[in-house]
Order: sequence, then structure tokens, then C-alpha cells
Amino acid sequence: LILIGGFVQLLAGFLAFRKYDHLGGAAFLTFSALWSSYGATRIITAASPSLQNTTLPSGNASHLLPTGMAHLSASQSASLLFLFLFTASSFNVVLLCTTLAMEVLTICFLLFTLDSLPLPFEIAMLSIFSIICFYGATASLANCMFGKDLMMMGPPLFTAESSKDTEDPPPCVCPKSHCTSGLRTIADLLNTGAVCGVPTDTVYALAASCKHPQAIEKVYRIKDRPQEKPICIFISNLDQLRAASPPISPLLWEFMEKVYPGGIGCIIKKGEWLKKLGVGAGYSRVGTQDSIMIRVPDLTVLVHLIDMTGPLAITSANPSGEVDSTHHDMVISRLGHKLEGVLCDGESDEVVASTVVNCTKIDESGITIVREGCIPAGKVMQIFESVKNR
Repeated sequence: LILIGGFVQLLAGFLAFRKYDHLGGAAFLTFSALWSSYGATRIITAASPSLQNTTLPSGNASHLLPTGMAHLSASQSASLLFLFLFTASSFNVVLLCTTLAMEVLTICFLLFTLDSLPLPFEIAMLSIFSIICFYGATASLANCMFGKDLMMMGPPLFTAESSKDTEDPPPCVCPKSHCTSGLRTIADLLNTGAVCGVPTDTVYALAASCKHPQAIEKVYRIKDRPQEKPICIFISNLDQLRAASPPISPLLWEFMEKVYPGGIGCIIKKGEWLKKLGVGAGYSRVGTQDSIMIRVPDLTVLVHLIDMTGPLAITSANPSGEVDSTHHDMVISRLGHKLEGVLCDGESDEVVASTVVNCTKIDESGITIVREGCIPAGKVMQIFESVKNR
């Protein structure tokens, strides 16, 4: 029974590891090793008359003990058993009972090596342990396989205080991107002139409404960004650009249709048409005096946000000169105390920013790669050549 119980717990430990429950898996694997070694020792001893008739030296039963146990002093053994008890009690009642049974069986094992174990006591303990072991292993297997509590394991007797209760509150509003209310919260902040961290289809970015030039100025201060470095704008779709009627050639229109939405930003000539696009009072604070970079992101959350706010002034969410932020936690820890909100969307899709292409002279001399990012320069040129040849 002991060997069968150890084998079942071995299966439970393996399945727990496959379910990424490493702590539970380690507990079951440890128990299965102890049960198996105990059961094997009992079988070998029972099957070998020479071992049964051997007189053990007084106080030296260490050759029958699991490796390492014989080298522990009484105080160390007591401390270890108490640690097992406390750890098990923080999981559930079944694991606590299993651990208690294991410790009593350890005493039984020591008494057996000294030939002082009463048979009725041994039978009673093995029966109790077998019942607990089979129920616990079966319940663990069933609960792990189906992902819910089909068989009760009992509540933990001791619960440590959750770290979430002691964590400091975030320095700004941090709603989840998958919640409509979270998206609306960030949109309301942006529409009132706030600066927020938002996810993009590349890395996290700082966003400000183009209707609020003071918010765009604040972006420069938050990042310590040099004033000579321009800020681009994001729109939700190419139809918004068409509605503004910019003076764009057919070649550039077709090129943008190929690269939008995605991780490529196009620098085009600036003009009053930007005000029709919805840039508003932030016209002088985005782009340069003669040009502006426009990008259509390939991220549903951000596209919906832009539909709620209008065009957004965007720059990467990192202190100027430092690495890009690829998770909302990075944005919160680095710049959260300077922001009004961060839209939390987990890990970013890319680890580098977008590729920037100068298209201001696309009809005369073609395009120029200003910055190679997540889209390789060779692929951008290949797209342009295919459009040009058509």
C-alpha cells in the first residue's frame, strides 16, 4: 500500500508540475520519495531473514534511514518536522494530515529499526496513512486535471498576509486595457489635458491630446526630451487622413495603404490640413515646422482610444536616452509619479520602437529610412519598390 501510495503521489506531483504548480508538485514528489523508500525498506526487511535476525548495534539504526536523516540531531529533526507541519498547514487540511501521518510513520520506522514497534500500532497507522494518501492523491489528480475543486482538500489553517494588502498604491490611475471602463478613464484624462502611458503595437508610449498643447509640453518635461526632437501623431485609420484632404500624391497614398496599420511611421509635409484632422491647438507642438510623422497603430485597444480622443501626440514612454518600456510596470516604476494614468496591457508586442520613413520627397527621389525599428529597412524598401513598379 505504501509503494502504491507513493506511486500515485508521484503521478500527482508530475501533473502538478505540468500545471505549473511547482510548489505543490515539489511537495508531492518529496512525499512520494519518502513513502517509496519506507515501503521498499519494509519489503526488503520482511523478505530477508538475515536482516530480521540481525541484532542492531545500540543507537545505530542509521543504515536503514533515508539519506541525510541519520545525520540530523534531535533538535534539528524536531525543527524540520515542525517546518513540515507549518508549511503543510498553510496549504490545506489534507496535506496537513498527510504530513502528520508521515511524521508518525517516521517514528514508527525508527521503532521498527530497534525492533520495538507494536504490530497493532503499525497496522493502525498504515491504514490511516493509506486512506489519507489515496484520498489526497486522488483529489489532487482530479482537481489538477479539471482545473477546479471537485474533491475537497480543506481550507488552509494558517494564511500569511497577502503582499497585495501591504503594497503601496500605484502613483497614478492604472486601469486594465481589456475593460471598457478603463479605456474610458484614460480617454477622459487625455481629453482634459493629462499625459498618460498607453500600449502600442510596438513599445509603450506617452500620449497627450493634440487639442491640448500644454499637455504636449508636459510630455517634453516628463521625458527630459530635447525640444528639437519632434513628436509624432497617431490616428486610428487612413480614412481620417483622407477626410482632411492633405496634398498627397497617388504614390504616397498607395505606399501608406501598404504599410498602415503597422509599425511604420511616415514623415509627410505639414500643412493646415492637420487642423481638419483634429490636431487643433497642438498644431505648432507636433512635428517640425515643415513635416510631421503620422502612424496608424495595429493595436485594437489604442485604435479605440484614439477614436474616443482624436489624434494623439505620441512618444516612447522612457526617460530620454534610456531603453524603451516593454511592460506597463516599467512605465509605472519609471514615470508613474509624473503621469496621471497608465493603461495596463501587459507585455508589449515588440521590444523596439517603430521604423520611421521620410516620404516628403517620395515622388522625386523615393523614401529614406530615418530610423530602423521593428520593421527591417530591407522590407520597407521592398514594399516601396513593389508599389513604385505598379
